[in-house]
Amino acid sequence: MTFTKTSQKFGQWADSRANTVFGLGFSSEQQLTKFAEKFLEVKEAAKLARDKSQEKIETSSNHSQVSHFACKINESFPSSTQPSSVNGTDDEKASCAGPADTHLKSENDKLKIALTQSAANVKKWEIELQTLRESNARLTTALQESAASVEQWKRQFSLCRDENDRLRNKIDELEEQCSEINREKEKNTQLKRRIEDLESELREKETELKDLRKQSEIIPQLMSECEYVSEKLEAAERDNQNLEDKVRSLKTDIEESRYRQRHLKVELKSFLEVLDGKIDDLHDFRRGLSKLGADN
Repeated sequence: MTFTKTSQKFGQWADSRANTVFGLGFSSEQQLTKFAEKFLEVKEAAKLARDKSQEKIETSSNHSQVSHFACKINESFPSSTQPSSVNGTDDEKASCAGPADTHLKSENDKLKIALTQSAANVKKWEIELQTLRESNARLTTALQESAASVEQWKRQFSLCRDENDRLRNKIDELEEQCSEINREKEKNTQLKRRIEDLESELREKETELKDLRKQSEIIPQLMSECEYVSEKLEAAERDNQNLEDKVRSLKTDIEESRYRQRHLKVELKSFLEVLDGKIDDLHDFRRGLSKLGADN
């Protein structure tokens, strides 16, 4: 099996005997590199252990065959007829059955222990592999859920952003209406000043009219002038009437402007309440988004 890095944070390996490809994701490239190095180290150690076991088995088998062959030769030839190179001493004959079997048993015990340890290691690796598979499956599921959640939050954020833009446009419209109200206020102030000026002029006219009446009473001989004054008085009264009509018209305009101003204030207050609610919803959404980012 060979571990291959398919990306900066993901690697995989194939088991040809099981016809299976395994993959594993990591949180950083350093962890992936460390795992790849450990994977290669374990692979080399397993290969070395397997070669040593095979070598021990072959050595033990050859040693057993040689010892068995030597014992067979000693049994086949009498001591008087055996060559010196084959007959050997009595100690060598005794050792054919003893040390060879003991050494073979010792090697077999060692091989059994190595085989048991190898089986335990294989079982341990299988458990770790199964754990890694389950962890990888959980991480994949969590990643899919996180991606779906992020998409949902993106859609909600887009909707809130559109709503925020719409509210900003509404605020701009209301600010423009407020500017119109301010202009209306200035116009009303100018109208009030104009009314005061007209009232002052009217009082002056009335004073002048009174003076003219007194003069008409005091100087009877100035009848012609009195008629002129009367005509002037009539003209002043007409002007007065016109001014009063203008005053009433201006008062009517002022009342309408005040009514419009009160109506705009009510609409502005209602809109500000709606805007406060939307802003609170947006703050809740941001806190939820921050919490989701912290959990991820």
